Amino acid sequence: MITAVYPGTFDPITNGHIDLVRRASKLFGRIIVAIAKNPGKNPAFELDQRLALAETVLADIGNVEICSFDNLLVEFVQQNRGDVILRGLRAVSDFEYEFQLAGMNRRLAPDVETMFLTPAEQFAYISSGLVREIAALKGNVSEFVHPVVQAALNERYN
Repeated sequence: MITAVYPGTFDPITNGHIDLVRRASKLFGRIIVAIAKNPGKNPAFELDQRLALAETVLADIGNVEICSFDNLLVEFVQQNRGDVILRGLRAVSDFEYEFQLAGMNRRLAPDVETMFLTPAEQFAYISSGLVREIAALKGNVSEFVHPVVQAALNERYN
């Protein structure tokens, strides 16, 4: 059974993230959605709330686990017997950064592979940052996030 670790801050988790996890769940025996504590990014949601939102919106996918981490990603992957780091690529602009990360992770942990999935077309432009900005300006984010996440955003920015 191959275990894939899908890391990120998920602040908030979007329909793009959900789509990627759903598609990856058919490719891998076990998916760990690894939510980074990452206080340096000044998240809109505390770690506990990001974990709870992810658990709620991904609850129907049986081979998914939700965890948090605050150490090196490759250490987390190895501690959880992961085989693959799963990353999403939305646009060419993502590629250069992700390519650099993949190379560094390979150097630190040669036994861990990085795999990229591209989003479904309707999610290619969605990012957590844009969703937060729209929500903060009282815009409608219903087509970008699960209703539970939309409610959390409304509460956070109202």
